[in-house]
Amino acid sequence: MTSAPQAVSTGTGAGTGTGDDVRIVLPAGTRVPALVPPEIFAAAVDTFVAGQRLDMRSLARRIGVARATLYRRVGNREQLLDQVLWWRARRLLADHVQASADLAGTARLSAVIGGVLHAVAADGPLHVFLEADPETALRLLTGARSTVHKGMAAALESLIDLDRARGSFDASLDTRTLAYAILRVSEGFLYSDVIADRVPDIGRAVTVIDALLRGLDLANRATIRDRS
Repeated sequence: MTSAPQAVSTGTGAGTGTGDDVRIVLPAGTRVPALVPPEIFAAAVDTFVAGQRLDMRSLARRIGVARATLYRRVGNREQLLDQVLWWRARRLLADHVQASADLAGTARLSAVIGGVLHAVAADGPLHVFLEADPETALRLLTGARSTVHKGMAAALESLIDLDRARGSFDASLDTRTLAYAILRVSEGFLYSDVIADRVPDIGRAVTVIDALLRGLDLANRATIRDRS
């Protein structure tokens, strides 16, 4: 899952107005990657957001360095794209964690996950990338070794554990397995047009994930029993 802000900020915090929850869920905040020079990263983000192919030769020419120098500073094309996608995902996730601060338990988890899914579904540059280079895009977005997939899994685990610690969510399944299941369901619906030639249906994805969360939440089960 990943999307959208266009402007690149080199700040070191979790982002303007973000609170403790964002720092817990995303310890690195929304800063740009430390290993990528800011001017190179900004140019790469601009290229991606414009819906253009991130070509290392063109990027090197744009920032005025030799292609060999660019590779030495940032690695190869996929490594740079990986960092761009994860930065955009962190910004998006931080926004939804902050926006849902007044919610708790399954309501908050569903709000964050659903908000991210709807935003990704509406992300034009990302879908241009998926259409132009589906194999690379899926590898970077959903591959087990990708920064995006691992980062989103870790962030989701932290969000689940945050609600567990506050007593607002008590799933009958370990956090790591639950986060993995939610992430794979999300990816399956988000990228179903590429994976299975099916039209993505974010509404159904949110319904499935919400039902999973409520079904596993022991506190929710107890409430239902008390009402019956």
